[in-house]
Amino acid sequence: MSEITELMGRARAGEQAASERVFALLYDDLRRLAAGQLRGEQMMRTTSLVHEAYLKIARHGALDVNDRGHFFAVAARVMRQIVIDHVRARAALRRGGDVQIASLDTNALQAAAEDRGEEVLALDAALARLDALDAPLAALVEMRFYAGLELSEIADVLDRSERSLKRDWRRARAFLQREMTVA
Repeated sequence: MSEITELMGRARAGEQAASERVFALLYDDLRRLAAGQLRGEQMMRTTSLVHEAYLKIARHGALDVNDRGHFFAVAARVMRQIVIDHVRARAALRRGGDVQIASLDTNALQAAAEDRGEEVLALDAALARLDALDAPLAALVEMRFYAGLELSEIADVLDRSERSLKRDWRRARAFLQREMTVA
């Protein structure tokens, strides 16, 4: 059993020190995920997204993940939610809304939201439709797009062949492209 898997087991049992150690060991990988989400934003913004995602993941006291792959799948979903929430909040402000979303860095996702806000929302809506039709396909997209995992890494996490994942990835991309052009 790897050190990370062992620590995750202890963190799942509620051991705060183990949860913090998992975060420390996977911090660089989380920053890579966040950088992918923000597509080249400044380091502080990436750091803010990582920290906000970690706070959401660990807020209940126990880190409820089974292994490294599960951790990154959860992190990808949480980062997606943070980005989508920010984009929606910015869109509401443009329409005259005055609700302020509190985050570690209120400007953390501003450039990403301005540059690709409509695209991010369209992708999220298409991904929600895909999730309703085929949840495993939607999970593949989250791990690939939001977590930035390679198909070989996803194959290890899901215990599937890389070849079958390539077929699924093509299907998912075709679905999302079709949905996003229709929307």
